[in-house]
Amino acid sequence: MTPAVFEDHTKAVSLNFRPVPAPWRLEVKCYVWQLLNLPQTRSMRNSRGERISPLTVSIVFPQLKVFVRWLHQQQVTSFAQVTPAHLDRYLDDLRDAKISLGLKYRRVGEVRRLWAHREVLPPFMRLPSTPPWNGEDPRDLFEKVRSQMENRTPRIDERVMQTLLVWALRFVEDFAADIMSAHAEHTRLHALSPELIRRPAGRQKRGGYLPGQLRRAVIDYLDKLHACGGHLPGHLSDNGKIQIDWRHIERLFACSAEIRRNGTGRLIIESGLPIDPDIPLEVSVTGLLEGSPWRTSAIGYHEAPRLARLLSTACFIVIAYLSGARPGEVLSLRRGCLRKDPETGMLLMGGLYYKNAVDANGNKIPQGAERADPWVVVAPVARAIAVLEKLHSSELLFPTYIESYRRTTTRLGTARDVQSAAEDITDLTQWINAYCARLERTDWVPDDRHGTLAPSRFRRTLAWFIRRRPRGLVAAAIQYGHVHVQMLQGYAGSYDSGFPDEYAFEDWLYRMEALAEDERALAAGEHVSGPAADTYRHRVSGAHRTFTGRVLTSAGQSRDLLGNPLLQIHHGRGMTCVLNPATAACQLRGTADDPLVTPDIDDCRPNCRCLARTDRDIAHVEQQVAELEETVSDPLAPPIRHARDQHELARLQAILDAHHEGRKSTR
Repeated sequence: MTPAVFEDHTKAVSLNFRPVPAPWRLEVKCYVWQLLNLPQTRSMRNSRGERISPLTVSIVFPQLKVFVRWLHQQQVTSFAQVTPAHLDRYLDDLRDAKISLGLKYRRVGEVRRLWAHREVLPPFMRLPSTPPWNGEDPRDLFEKVRSQMENRTPRIDERVMQTLLVWALRFVEDFAADIMSAHAEHTRLHALSPELIRRPAGRQKRGGYLPGQLRRAVIDYLDKLHACGGHLPGHLSDNGKIQIDWRHIERLFACSAEIRRNGTGRLIIESGLPIDPDIPLEVSVTGLLEGSPWRTSAIGYHEAPRLARLLSTACFIVIAYLSGARPGEVLSLRRGCLRKDPETGMLLMGGLYYKNAVDANGNKIPQGAERADPWVVVAPVARAIAVLEKLHSSELLFPTYIESYRRTTTRLGTARDVQSAAEDITDLTQWINAYCARLERTDWVPDDRHGTLAPSRFRRTLAWFIRRRPRGLVAAAIQYGHVHVQMLQGYAGSYDSGFPDEYAFEDWLYRMEALAEDERALAAGEHVSGPAADTYRHRVSGAHRTFTGRVLTSAGQSRDLLGNPLLQIHHGRGMTCVLNPATAACQLRGTADDPLVTPDIDDCRPNCRCLARTDRDIAHVEQQVAELEETVSDPLAPPIRHARDQHELARLQAILDAHHEGRKSTR
């Protein structure tokens, strides 16, 4: 199956027919052949109608095998022998099975897919003409609704993601130059390995040294090590002892193995120099961590490839997390994918996309399609791409192997696969934590409660930070709110990208939490003032009745529900916006007909008719008043500043007076 899968980041794909009972293999192979080769798939309920991809065939194949093995146990030897009674018994067994509801849905779905293709199969392979289970939906068959949100990919814990991102940016911005220099030197020396250099016929010695020339070069090398306190290259022997690494000596001097046995080699043995098993490279360490060198020793020959891989992984984290792109899309990025728009100055990242890439007939394009609209990214993403383009010579930014001398894999794709990327992230966190332990630092990456930091978790985590921590810093002066604004201007802001659904789901969860808190506060007697106070109370009570206990079945559904006017309540600093896009005085984020439209809380206008103030808001205003009173009482304050602060103090005091007067009148 691998030749039919074009995604560079996909692992080798195959179908194993051995578990299929022998009497069934021919029919199953015939059916799978139809799935792979039909120009158009046979339509199924709730499907988009395009032909499923070879990769999808490999994913659904196990559920087909389960059905076939069950039929074999019932003494059925052909699809044509299946009766509605068989299907009913299969359904009963699925109902009793100790498996997830989602898996039960998928197994029923594969029986339906088989039935949908009955007309293209020979008569002896066709299921009964009546749709399985009379065409009833799985929710009715199992009397349970499968919420697609139940098994939703969990977000990464806040502290885990913050710490991981900080270290990833340190690699990209502070450590990259040293690691790239060391890796380049490692690559150069590896090319001088004895087994890689072919000597011309008749030439007996590598390096072409004249008599005595190699000896003088070795003496100079030893003198240099003595002068700088250096070490001889070494390695650990099988018995755990450190020995001179003669293969590396041969690399350094491009000489033959004869040096181990002659007088020149004895100079090295008798030099009295200590031996370092990691072979420090002659590359200076210039990177700083909080003002001090990030390491006190040179990078070693054997250490350089791992550090290069860690640097590549750090770049992946920065790009995947801050762009909102899917992991597979990031792993398939190619050299030259970044450009700067000369008119807007925006940084644009182009590339291929695979999900929902279909041709004019609605069939999947296996090799993916070039994205019409690029991602709009922030500066750290651009720096990460620039690092990758310098780190190696591969056309792909994330090749399977960074070192060109490493063997290629059996699969056609040469990009790193998603599973390898997850393993690399684990390796990076282990390196970070070992580094912190060695230097007694406290900014280590804590364990995540959901386990492995899979790349698929980045998008939901970013959506959470944008919704919950819009003013949180990504790097330097870049806030999450700025990242979101950039994303909305590019492909990541379109619904095809899937990211708006991720954000909508996080927005839904946030608003449900805020709604519950608002309802509890009103029930406890919280007073609300301002021009939108009555609307606020109406929306809170109405939303509580409408949405409490509501179960979402898809991320897209959360986006649709967010358009409900009852949910248009947005809490800010010292104010609450009860949004009506038609009368809002601020600059809206999004268009008025977009369900995800939000007010610009940072641009709130005092005269806006959408304003309401709760007792919680008033507590914040009272804090502002206390701070301004202290400022205004300063006799040394400049007159202009004093007048401005006095005016703001009067405005805030009027808000407090109106709120407290309103409370009296309602008693």
